[in-house]
Amino acid sequence: MFVGPTSLAAHRIVPVPLSVTPGSGAFALTSSTSIVVPSGNAEVARTGDMLAMLLRVPTGLPIPVTAASGAAPSGAIVLRLGGPSSLGDEGYELSITADSVRIVAAAPAGVFHGMQTLRQLLPAAIESQLNFGRRAAPVWTVPAGQITDRPRFAWRGAMLDVARHFFTVDEVKQYIDVLAMYKINIFHLHLGDDQGWRIQIDSRPKLTEVGGSTEVGGGRGGFYTKAEYAEIVRYAADRYVTVVPEIDMPGHTNAAIASYPELSCSRPMPASTAVARVQGTYTGTEVGWSTFCPDSENVYAFVEDVVREIAAMTPGPYFHMGGDEVHVLKDPQYIKFVERVQDIVYKHGKTMVGWEEIGKARLRTTSIAQQWKSDSVPPAVMQGAKLVLSPAPKTYLDMKYTPNTELGLTWAAIIELRAAYDWEPRTYLKGVSEQQILGVEGALWTETVQNIGSALYMTLPRLPALAEVAWSAASDRSWDGFRQRIAGHAARWRLLGANFYPSPQVDWDAAAANPPAMVP
Repeated sequence: MFVGPTSLAAHRIVPVPLSVTPGSGAFALTSSTSIVVPSGNAEVARTGDMLAMLLRVPTGLPIPVTAASGAAPSGAIVLRLGGPSSLGDEGYELSITADSVRIVAAAPAGVFHGMQTLRQLLPAAIESQLNFGRRAAPVWTVPAGQITDRPRFAWRGAMLDVARHFFTVDEVKQYIDVLAMYKINIFHLHLGDDQGWRIQIDSRPKLTEVGGSTEVGGGRGGFYTKAEYAEIVRYAADRYVTVVPEIDMPGHTNAAIASYPELSCSRPMPASTAVARVQGTYTGTEVGWSTFCPDSENVYAFVEDVVREIAAMTPGPYFHMGGDEVHVLKDPQYIKFVERVQDIVYKHGKTMVGWEEIGKARLRTTSIAQQWKSDSVPPAVMQGAKLVLSPAPKTYLDMKYTPNTELGLTWAAIIELRAAYDWEPRTYLKGVSEQQILGVEGALWTETVQNIGSALYMTLPRLPALAEVAWSAASDRSWDGFRQRIAGHAARWRLLGANFYPSPQVDWDAAAANPPAMVP
């Protein structure tokens, strides 16, 4: 028998839900179990299909998906719209009895998040690609009870830097799958930096021909065609994750400048770390020395081309212009550039996001600043802009776990799991209220991260910790509760082939000794 927790009180759900009320008994998957979705709603039907695909292989059960408007048959998993509006677009109610499982939400995103919670209540073996269906009378159970849940913050993000080291479309999809499991709804994709340009721009073909040809350490680099980028965006959207493309500027721009030298008024690249493969490309890791020329109309024509094409292939509402670590320009030059780019971004129908330095410029109140280094109110907030919190000592996933961690850097902090979890957004910045905070985002820079295995090692278990900081009410969070719940996720990660850091702050072995397991 495959068993999860015998009571909902012993759940290991991450992020922790708003309300959990244990019931009596359990729901069991059987040969007659079906998934029932509302007639005429393709989004909920897609979530039903995803759930069925998850269940069919390990259980060996048929798990048909049917559309119906009336009463569902006994033994069904029912996905429905019509939940209370107080749960918002992403909240849900999950009701489990011996006869049925019901996920009800006001919007399809809530149904999807409820499905992820149900997934975590099933035994970890549900993640397996092995078919256990022929083993002696296997039973897959979910404890009875009621869960009501909704997110604390609207922006729950994770950033992947594909500019310093390139990641394939399949690797990016693996990363998105982890985000979706933990109800992360923003995928910030860092597409341009000194070491690489990663997105096809038809009007500027040299960007990928030259700028896409390398990466940190002199590797071959790579880039996404428009079709590949559309595939990433579509894959994320199917999981209710919004892609936020970032082209960092006016600094961090050497890959673009190597492609179109007329954009530059940069200082020479650092000789000590530069390795040139093609004209002017850079494969080191120093920052702050490259910049577009803010007094050149050629630069703004270039930015117009890039923003126009990326905006056209990005259905989400955001465009991230970077704006960080510009050490070459004087403030008036920097301010002029940010304000010109802000106008271009809004001209093409997107909301501008930038790192906190953009607060030097005059911002629209709808623009968003991403904090990463300040410890008090950033100037952008004083202008009325909303804030995404990405404090480097808490959320930078490229920092080492310990001084001896093979991968990662240490300039911001050593970030063990508890340091990533045990902080409060509302009190982190003196003078910033919760109403001024749009959300929280973890950032994975890839100076030392070369492949998806390394990326997941640096991400797990810290991103689930940040997901709980962003999703769950402060009053419901506790380090002891989290460390006990996350311990049960190691078995899932192993079955999914996801590399992770087995933090000594968590008793992983005790979790492995408990169900979920197969009991003959």
